[in-house]
Amino acid sequence: MSEGNYPDCSLNQTLTEENAMTQPATLTATELHTLLREGGAPVLIDVLTEEAFTERHIAQAQNFCVYETAFLDKVAGAIPSKETTIVVYGEGTHGEAAHRAWERLTGAGYTKVHILDGGFAAWAEAGLPAHSGKAASGLADVSGQFAADTERSLIYWTGRNLFNHHTGTVGLRGGSVSLEAGRLTGADFVVDFETATSTDLKDESLVAALIGHLKSSDFFDVANHPEIRFVLTKATQIPDATDGRANTRVEGDFTLRGQTHPLTFDALIAVDGKGDLYAQAEFDLDRTIWGANYGSGRIFERLGMHVVNDLVHLHLKLVARAA
Repeated sequence: MSEGNYPDCSLNQTLTEENAMTQPATLTATELHTLLREGGAPVLIDVLTEEAFTERHIAQAQNFCVYETAFLDKVAGAIPSKETTIVVYGEGTHGEAAHRAWERLTGAGYTKVHILDGGFAAWAEAGLPAHSGKAASGLADVSGQFAADTERSLIYWTGRNLFNHHTGTVGLRGGSVSLEAGRLTGADFVVDFETATSTDLKDESLVAALIGHLKSSDFFDVANHPEIRFVLTKATQIPDATDGRANTRVEGDFTLRGQTHPLTFDALIAVDGKGDLYAQAEFDLDRTIWGANYGSGRIFERLGMHVVNDLVHLHLKLVARAA
């Protein structure tokens, strides 16, 4: 990509000046369109994801995603001269992506970086020419049955007392999920406690002792009650949930130690470009509700150093494929 030099015009005199590091220079959509049409145009960068770029972008734009750690390396490979005039844009007026790109580029020594005021939304609102493609599928577009991928699904657990804590994982024996227009309508999972292990202990004999104790009647009584199961009873979408935050309140029946009690937690559910479903959740489980009373200060007195927290912290990671 060759350097772009702005034409000699009074349209926006700041275009020929270096950036003030504390305040980015901006262009309106009309001003940018005039410059692109008259030639000698700046290098135009869409700083959002490849999926967003494919869906819509200004025709002359290149795509370098500012969310990638390699953003600066990719820009440097395409635009080696730090004197090149660059205009960056994101989705809209309130998006931070373009400002983050301006900060990173100016911090890397690029001296003529400007922001399209209002981003692509302002460009489209002005009726200026743009490329439109197929929108990437979102959760709302997905309906169907999904089977849990037991190789990639995992539950991370943390158990604590006042003086120490242990961490570990346990897998799934199987499970299924149902979606209707992105809404969770069914879920059924069975935990495979035979896969349980400790991740903080290095001595195999200590790992075996810990897992054996967790399997015993002191805790989860796996020999007498091998079924550990969650069955969905209700799911409610969380209003105004943003990307990266839980979007679904999950309610269901959880069976442990032969007892079934209600369990509620918030989960983030999404699909990837291949159609695989992902879900994650973090919450504390009160083991004593299901009769796992060992070391509980609510049940026993004067435990001293033998006290064990009632709450077990769980981090669920589910991957499921279309059935």
